[in-house]
Amino acid sequence: MAKTLFILNDQPYGTERSYNGLRLAGALAKRDGEDVKVFLMGDAASCAKHGQKVPPGFYNIELMLHHVAKRGGEIGVCAGCMDARGLADADLTEGARRSSLEELADWVQWANATLVF
Repeated sequence: MAKTLFILNDQPYGTERSYNGLRLAGALAKRDGEDVKVFLMGDAASCAKHGQKVPPGFYNIELMLHHVAKRGGEIGVCAGCMDARGLADADLTEGARRSSLEELADWVQWANATLVF
């Protein structure tokens, strides 16, 4: 089984780095024999904010995270990054959870490939 870790650093909107990382994570998560984990740190912690409202026709990062999670992907959000941005556990969208750098270190050792966006 292929095991891929995605580490996202950029805010959900304004650049397309998190968007593109989640596009690839979603595409891999759909395939048989693929195991995907996504770790959100820095400004990417905001990607997991529940209740995102975007203009019609614009991509929605929260929904993209849901697609990864529905296909068995794990989504961790850096606890320190959440705290620095005033995000509480209750603010996180379904499928995402508070995580730590210790867990990220475990995920790096678990992965066959680590992609950073």
